[in-house]
Amino acid sequence: MLLGLKVLLKDVPHHLSKVTAEGDSLASLFSVMGKPLLLYNIAKLLSRKSIDRVLLPEGFTYAASAISASYPSLLIDEYKDRAFIPATEDLFELQLNSIIVESEMGSLVADQIEYPWDLLRIMNKVLESEVRTTSVSPNATICESSIVSGPCIIEDGVFIDDFCKIKGPIYIGSNSRVGTGSLLRNCMVGSGSSIGFNCEVARSYLAGKNEVGHHNVILDSIIGESTWMGGYVGTTNVLLNRNNVKYKVGDKLVDTGLKNFGAVIGAGCKIGAGVIMLPGRYIPSNSTIQAGTVVSK
Repeated sequence: MLLGLKVLLKDVPHHLSKVTAEGDSLASLFSVMGKPLLLYNIAKLLSRKSIDRVLLPEGFTYAASAISASYPSLLIDEYKDRAFIPATEDLFELQLNSIIVESEMGSLVADQIEYPWDLLRIMNKVLESEVRTTSVSPNATICESSIVSGPCIIEDGVFIDDFCKIKGPIYIGSNSRVGTGSLLRNCMVGSGSSIGFNCEVARSYLAGKNEVGHHNVILDSIIGESTWMGGYVGTTNVLLNRNNVKYKVGDKLVDTGLKNFGAVIGAGCKIGAGVIMLPGRYIPSNSTIQAGTVVSK
């Protein structure tokens, strides 16, 4: 086992900053399997190596506090300039917008999140590597008429109503609710979320504390924390011409390389009933979209 490992965290540009709630780091604000991304990564490293020090860019107080609360034995230092930190064998450099995943060979590798669709791609990797068996908390409630198919993790306080289908690999965070007749497959649902009846949520990331109304269809999408949706909301995920979906980054349209890609919805949004979002659309945090709107720009 490697002793005395120092983890150097680096802040690099990415295109998800406007999706999160207020804070100082994507790594602090996005959760993976119920843990903030930063703490998830540290736990992954600690499962293989011994860490005695974490180096953070100056000003990342939220991230430093999160690490201290979960790992009080780790020493935390801040730095101004990476150039003044010598590269040594015991120094492990990790970008704050990366997720550590297990490769097919069993080694740990850092996969970078630069664009929103990277988060969905890596989410699938995490689900495949971490959710290999079915684990249902004894404090969760699944009605007898519902079906749980494939590997899944269902946390404390989850309630799944009648006639639902939960198809893995999937993660459903604590105290979440799934309404009657809903289908959830291949997705990550953050804690405290509520999904209404007769919904479909597939291959999507819900950050947590989300309220999804009845008869909604959420496909290949990213939903920021504390977003509320009325009934009959849909995120379409395929272009009529079947071309790759493009996503606007700054003033440029970027080819996602994906035939299936839905919406990117920021934290704290309010989406009225009957809203339809065309593929690859972005809704800024704290936006309000009036009922019946077709989001085409």
